[in-house]
Amino acid sequence: MKKISYTISSMMTIILVIVTLFANAQEKKLPNIVVLATGGTIAGAGASSTGSAYTSGQVKIDAMIDAVPNIRTLANLKGEQIANVGSQDMSVKVWLDLANRINELLATKDCDGIVITHGTDTQEETAYFLNLVVKSEKPVVLTGSMRPSTALSAEGPLNLYNAVAVAADPKSKGYGVMVVMNDEIHSAHNVKKMMTTPVQTFQSPEEGAIGSVIFGGVNFFHKPHGLNTVTSEFSVSGVKSLPRVDIFYGCADASPDLIDYMVKAGAKGIVIAGVGDGNMNTPTLDAIKKATAKGVAVVRASRVPIGAVLIQGEINDKEYGTISAGELNPQKARVLLMLALMKERSRDDLQKLFIEY
Repeated sequence: MKKISYTISSMMTIILVIVTLFANAQEKKLPNIVVLATGGTIAGAGASSTGSAYTSGQVKIDAMIDAVPNIRTLANLKGEQIANVGSQDMSVKVWLDLANRINELLATKDCDGIVITHGTDTQEETAYFLNLVVKSEKPVVLTGSMRPSTALSAEGPLNLYNAVAVAADPKSKGYGVMVVMNDEIHSAHNVKKMMTTPVQTFQSPEEGAIGSVIFGGVNFFHKPHGLNTVTSEFSVSGVKSLPRVDIFYGCADASPDLIDYMVKAGAKGIVIAGVGDGNMNTPTLDAIKKATAKGVAVVRASRVPIGAVLIQGEINDKEYGTISAGELNPQKARVLLMLALMKERSRDDLQKLFIEY
């Protein structure tokens, strides 16, 4: 009996070793995804599950990952806390920290993709900035939520699950930086926050979403617009700050002295959130002409949420020294102009960038 008992015990040990080795082999086959956290509503918490008041950045990234069922079946996950702020407090410093950490991670064989948790208010700006300065074709995906973690029907866990699914999918290489929210995949170039609080706030009104992700099932529709990541000329390696660029909001009877103040305050560039097709009143145009004569770069975008600003439209760009933002909204036009002004460029050179990117 002892011999039989020892034999069964030995067999069980062998089976256990084989199962363990198989499980480890399966785990090694999963892609390695790093989740970089910056705070935001997805990490927020409130006193009430149905109230609108909450505080951003209350849940750390490891706890957030562990709270999502089955997420570790998608990838080997590692979390890092880069920042912990509401996205209204996002800064150039955090952008640079993020970009440099992403480039460092993606340059290794141990990282197959990046997911970034981020507040929604400035998510499109961070996404577009990274789209211009990340130097890899590996997937970089931003996600967040419109409801804090304590809210009834908080969508953060599913958004994070889907973001990891996109970052872990081999098909996602070469799409530039993406935003995954509400079952949709958007390119950083096109995505815009269109509503204040609904979960379907992120949309790409000009060109549409580039794909969908339903409970982790990834499907791409088309490639994104413009140069990005490995085809982008911009680099922030070793960069500690970016040139100051301000935004002027156009309206009826706008005060041109605000333009003069921006120039005096040291702005190297100004983006006009113009009315209609990037237009502005005559006094503001006169102030702009003086600013461009002093070497300040001025870009015409629009406060209208959908549509492109035409080159040489109602305003003679060559006469006033202005540049058309094309499809970029004012906040993204500011991002591109900040990067473009890291070196000296002519007005024509800047206009070319706004066409290409």
